[in-house]
Amino acid sequence: MAHLSLRAKSLVALALACLLVLIPALLLGWQLSEGIRQYFAQAYGDNLTLLNRQKILAPIAVDLALSRRLANSEVTRQWLADEDNTAYHDLFFREAESLRQELRDQAYFIASARSGHYYFNQRSEAFSTVPRYTLQPDDPADSWFYATLDESARYNINVNPDPKLGVTRVWINVRILDGERTVGISGASVDLTEFLGALTDSSKPGVMPMIVDGQGAIQAHADPNRIAFNSGATSTADAAAVTALSGDTLPGMRNFVFSWLSPGDAAALRDTMLLARQQHDAAHTVRVRFEDAAQLMSVAHVPELDWYIVTAVDPSAAQVVDTHWMWAALVCIVLLMAALMAAFGYGVERLVLRPIRRLQQSARAVADGNYKVVLPQRGNDEIADLSRAFNDMAARISAHTATLEDRVRERTTELEAANRAMAIAQKNLGDSIDYASLIQRAILPDRQLTHSLGEHHFVLWRPRDVVGGDFYIFRPDGDNCLLGIMDCAGHGVPGALMTMLARAAVDTAIQETGPADPALILARCDGAMRGMLEEAHLPRALATNADAGLVYVDRAHRRLLFSGARLSLYVSDGTHVYEHKGARRSLLDKRQGIFVNLELPLDPGHTFYLVTDGFLDQAGGDRGYGFGNDRFRAMLAEHAAQPLADQPELFTRALAAYQGDHPQRDDITLLSFRFE
Repeated sequence: MAHLSLRAKSLVALALACLLVLIPALLLGWQLSEGIRQYFAQAYGDNLTLLNRQKILAPIAVDLALSRRLANSEVTRQWLADEDNTAYHDLFFREAESLRQELRDQAYFIASARSGHYYFNQRSEAFSTVPRYTLQPDDPADSWFYATLDESARYNINVNPDPKLGVTRVWINVRILDGERTVGISGASVDLTEFLGALTDSSKPGVMPMIVDGQGAIQAHADPNRIAFNSGATSTADAAAVTALSGDTLPGMRNFVFSWLSPGDAAALRDTMLLARQQHDAAHTVRVRFEDAAQLMSVAHVPELDWYIVTAVDPSAAQVVDTHWMWAALVCIVLLMAALMAAFGYGVERLVLRPIRRLQQSARAVADGNYKVVLPQRGNDEIADLSRAFNDMAARISAHTATLEDRVRERTTELEAANRAMAIAQKNLGDSIDYASLIQRAILPDRQLTHSLGEHHFVLWRPRDVVGGDFYIFRPDGDNCLLGIMDCAGHGVPGALMTMLARAAVDTAIQETGPADPALILARCDGAMRGMLEEAHLPRALATNADAGLVYVDRAHRRLLFSGARLSLYVSDGTHVYEHKGARRSLLDKRQGIFVNLELPLDPGHTFYLVTDGFLDQAGGDRGYGFGNDRFRAMLAEHAAQPLADQPELFTRALAAYQGDHPQRDDITLLSFRFE
């Protein structure tokens, strides 16, 4: 756009600005319309699911209650106990016929477990009191009967073809109990076509209602080929028999709703079914990918039947929202934006661009060093104000040009002198801190540790600055020794000064109590530091507390004593890591802590670790969280079996990998030892 005029650039910029506003607005509108479509699709699916539940429950619930009444009848049990008794026979069928008039489809059956006789009556056929056929255990068509006999549930409901009767119906199978023994099965049946009518009537483009059981087997569907016939009363062992009768694939494949979904979506649907089972008064929706489209599945549970009413709604195909008005709104928005662009362009040209072109010539003259130029100042708008300000600026620049170079030279000389003074002060400060670092390192017992423990120890000591508030302790006691670490409040020079105070208190405490009682040493050290600070009259807001952990190694008795002040002792056998926590209060805490000794066995091959919170609190990772105790324990478990000489490098790498670009937050000290 470099060769374009200011007017052309303004118009192009205006057009781009309008496009930048229009495109997000269109995207937002599209997202809003999709959200509305999803909302109404979910509401439609939930309402349709609850409606279908009521349509299905009403006829089945009545027939189920009548079927259970027939199965619980004393007349039924007496007749099945003595099937050849004419009086019982006639009495049963009179009672059954009276109940049949109340059934929705006026169809009932009864089968005897003793004789295998199967009786069936419906309104479309002549009444019969003789068996229609005799059930056989080795007949696959009769597997439903023997599977139901073996069930623990009192009843089941399933869709099943009966080839001997030549019908396919919805069957309600209720076990007839004589005490604990099942003597037969009776129930009602509903015509499948009528039963599926509620689902078929509610089917629309993009909407697929169905009924499934708890295993996902389809009990009702607008397409009968998708029904898992006899799944409600068929055991796993009888699946092949049911398949042979229905001409279907094996249960668990095409006729199970879970087989249509990916494993993740199937698991989500199972969870939704479980939620619907717990809260059966409402419908619950899950988003899945079904039949190559993102769809909503609304689920409602029918506790009386232990079935689930499922409605799959494709928001992109289902006509739940009229979108024609959106296109009209889009055309109106485009026309409105075009009109606004034209009006805005004319206004910019007349009110802004013309005055700016008049200022352009004068601005170039000023740029060439001609400060005597005078700009036109007609009008009272911002352009006129700009012209007057421009004239004032030119006059002031002309007045200050003569003295500006002198002031620059003067300020340059002052800055050079200040820089030299700052360099000298910085060097003196750096020398002082380096000297303080030498003094602090001199009090650390590196040589004593190396002489006494050698390769059976290592120390990772990393102050945040040149000097820090962490230090470690070693005091030999014949074949035994005292080891420990201490983390004083603060870091840098203040922390280093606190370490000198704490070191003096530790030495005093050891001289008074000896090295064999870590808890007593901490208590005496706490008292000594409190006395020193009280004499110094330090402000209360100044942090002076210190964390500590001391371990006395008693080789003669193969044990060690540990006591800590907010620091833990970690122990690893090469596989597992155990943490032994110290007291909850620090040294110099507001309330004085109580320190006790923890006795642990000094097992061969066990590695012991003492660490300050600078390691555990180090920020890192994607969210800048601290390294943490759990991650530290996992790191110890991974590397504790390695030689101690290799562990400092391994731990340093692990911390650096987690820390990333985050700065070191605090001083870090890690002391480890191992006795063979």
